[in-house]
Amino acid sequence: MKGKVAVITGGNGTLGGAFAKGLAEEGATVFILGRNELKSTKRISELKKLGLDAYAISCDVLDEKSVQQACNHILEKTNRIDILVNGAGGNQSGATIMPDQSIFDASIQSFRDVFDLNLLGTVIPSFIFAKAMVQQGSGCIVNISSMAAQLPLTRVVAYSASKAAVDNFTKWLTVELAAKYGSNIRVNAIAPGFFIADQNRSLLQNKDGSLTDRGNTIISQTPAKRFGEPDELISTLLWLCDDKSAFVNGAVIPVDGGFSAFSGV
Repeated sequence: MKGKVAVITGGNGTLGGAFAKGLAEEGATVFILGRNELKSTKRISELKKLGLDAYAISCDVLDEKSVQQACNHILEKTNRIDILVNGAGGNQSGATIMPDQSIFDASIQSFRDVFDLNLLGTVIPSFIFAKAMVQQGSGCIVNISSMAAQLPLTRVVAYSASKAAVDNFTKWLTVELAAKYGSNIRVNAIAPGFFIADQNRSLLQNKDGSLTDRGNTIISQTPAKRFGEPDELISTLLWLCDDKSAFVNGAVIPVDGGFSAFSGV
């Protein structure tokens, strides 16, 4: 990664922060994009204390102008963009069916917001940063999918549907870029299993740290019998971004402790 420039949307979050640290530790210059300037500043401060080359840019991934300005700023500073990790995403309570609710309690507006964040929040940066990659003749895009894309999860209807769309978009963009601009611009995705982060903590853990019923169900269906640690995603990201994986294109790689391999029997 030495000498490469990496952009990570949602880089101030739990998983995005791990991606930023992992790439920076291998020598990449990292730019994290996020709406929450306070969280981004804190994340960059942590990385700089480790002697890593990292910067924060305030950016809304659903605003084309904001993303284009971020792209322009990075190009002015570095003159290239080698890696884009589309880590921005998430869910909303209004698009989550609680145990005492039915599908008819779901908010269509929340469904739309979640779908936009996960899908358009991947599409817009991909289109804008891919243009810079085309101009320089190389680049690597890594989208963040989910187990919910491959095995739709109960309760999180909008999140599951939007992540399935991310998988489809990943493969579509792979073919489109390779067909028109050659194989030096690659698009892949990582499909994390279950990792405890700020957004899903209340669904998986009780306040005393014990597992909720949902958390116990997930562990029972995960052969590794535990949740993943954010750092355990880094090696897969580094592999996908490495020039030595140049023939890996259009793949969705599970990092899930065996969850997707287990039939439940």
